[in-house]
Amino acid sequence: MKALVLEDYKRFAFRDVAAPFLRGPRDVIVSVRAAAICGSDVHGMDGSTGRRRPPVIMGHEASGVIVEAGAEVTRFAVGDRVTFDSTEYCGECWHCRRGEVNLCDDRRVLGVSCEEYRRDGAFAELVVVPERILYRLPEGLDFVSASLTEPLAVAAHAAALSRPELGDSIAVVGTGLIGLLLVQILRASSSGLIFALDTDKGRRETALKFGADQALDPSEGGALEELRRLTSGRGVDRAFEAVGATAPIATAISCLRKGGDLTLIGNASPKVELPLQAIVTRQITMRGSCAIAGEYELALDLMGRGKVDVRALVSAVAPLADGATWFERLYAREAGLLKVVLEP
Repeated sequence: MKALVLEDYKRFAFRDVAAPFLRGPRDVIVSVRAAAICGSDVHGMDGSTGRRRPPVIMGHEASGVIVEAGAEVTRFAVGDRVTFDSTEYCGECWHCRRGEVNLCDDRRVLGVSCEEYRRDGAFAELVVVPERILYRLPEGLDFVSASLTEPLAVAAHAAALSRPELGDSIAVVGTGLIGLLLVQILRASSSGLIFALDTDKGRRETALKFGADQALDPSEGGALEELRRLTSGRGVDRAFEAVGATAPIATAISCLRKGGDLTLIGNASPKVELPLQAIVTRQITMRGSCAIAGEYELALDLMGRGKVDVRALVSAVAPLADGATWFERLYAREAGLLKVVLEP
């Protein structure tokens, strides 16, 4: 089969590789129809995260059609239109039995090659996955939209962990793909003020279209003062950080009222500095969240019923063979580029 292979950091090759095979009776082989480039792939391909060690076929946001199924596969059949979780989990460990599949003791992410394991992913014509991580696509949902189920489910999981109450004021710091999806989810479930903070004007404008009440540039003087003015001088009840770097995390903490709640989603940087005094003296609750624990069906339902617009965030759909070029453009931070989807 054809696949886009990261042969060395910042160097790709579109070439023939061995096709995957069924590893067990509950596996299926999916013919990939669309695979989205994740920000973690962009940061992984240059070696900065250490989680895409060459050679590896990256890609974990995808959709397609089942072309082969193991003898013990019961819920799906050849020809089914599906997407799949980015994370393989065992289903048997202590965390899995509690429903915390994202915390599985033996979790493996598709398209990741790190010190612990190597798992080829979906930037290829075929990919093999276990039945337990498969989800059937709603009627009428196209493959490109379905390839964004994973980031939408990530946003939904973060919202579920934070559990915002109906009238809570909320700040979303970083309005890339995850942040903009999160704004839509929060708008559908909250009547409180939603603030979007980003240094990119185009993304701020998109956040307003998706339901944010205010879109502020944190690099401009007076932005945080305006946020506090609109929240009775206290700051927001909850904040979400969707970048994963020191400066935006500090912004998110600054947005919060005393006793506020912070959910960190972004992981662009392996390490960050934290304003510790601003956290401990103001009793800020912090948690991390960058995966999914059962939110795929919710994400598919939201897309299937048109409650969340994902196609508006797709900047380009390109042939898989052009993947290397698109990685170069993404790495160069092309202005306004939000999401690229590859089609074999």
